[in-house]
Amino acid sequence: MDIKWIKTFIVAAKYENFRKTSEELFLTQPAITKHIRRLEENLNIQLFERSGKKIVLTSAGHHFLPHAREIITAYEQGLDEFESWKQGYNRRLVIAAAPQIASSILPSILRSFIDKNPDIEVLINVLKSYEIGEEIGAGRADLGLTRVKPIQTNINYRIVHEEPVILVGPNLNEKENTFEEQKILQKYRLITYNHPDYWDNLLNDIKRNYPTVRTMKVNQIEITKRFIEHGLGISYLPFTMVREEIRMKKLLEVKSDKIILPTSLTYVLTKVETNEVSTFIGFLKEEIAKL
Repeated sequence: MDIKWIKTFIVAAKYENFRKTSEELFLTQPAITKHIRRLEENLNIQLFERSGKKIVLTSAGHHFLPHAREIITAYEQGLDEFESWKQGYNRRLVIAAAPQIASSILPSILRSFIDKNPDIEVLINVLKSYEIGEEIGAGRADLGLTRVKPIQTNINYRIVHEEPVILVGPNLNEKENTFEEQKILQKYRLITYNHPDYWDNLLNDIKRNYPTVRTMKVNQIEITKRFIEHGLGISYLPFTMVREEIRMKKLLEVKSDKIILPTSLTYVLTKVETNEVSTFIGFLKEEIAKL
């Protein structure tokens, strides 16, 4: 039995349409028909009822579908594990990380962790903060790093880092080393909702003190920083996200007079604490303490 036949069957079962199946698999319709026919011959049973161009799963097709999916999953997992073994790994850790974390504190921590644990294969899935709890709960990742407290009740979480949020503006005038909060909020648009946790309360506070402030929503911190560098606005961002840009004088910190600055929390999410997860969490705490 050819694995390609089973893959074709699964896609054909999804669409119950050979044309759509051929488009997804980049195969000709005759090739799709051939795969299904060969599979049916091998199983000695009909999997689809055909009526002109229309196809419908038979009862046998419905019964075989979950088994086909299990076969493909086992096949792909086996190949992945074998590839990992060829590369010298004997353990694996899948981390789901929010973009704000993946682009700031994670790279340096991960580099040190990999150097000290060369036998662990680390896979990184970058997801929105709100999606990470679901990823952990479903068992698709071993560990989650997020800036949002999860709502799922079937997972564990702990705070591993708390950092200040600061107001930053562009360094367009090299002679100007400081800004005043009121003046900069009047001069530039305030870029909002680039962090998943603190913006609702923060924006209410800002509008109470500065009711005429102009805002612009940008849902990614990396884009926010580039916009600020080019003078498109200012924003309140976690310190670790702008530390390097401030050091390089691409951005400037603005002293906050009236606004109560929030903090940004980093959560670690787990469901089953394997040896690999425990090893990474212990290492993460040590490295974050150095920040």
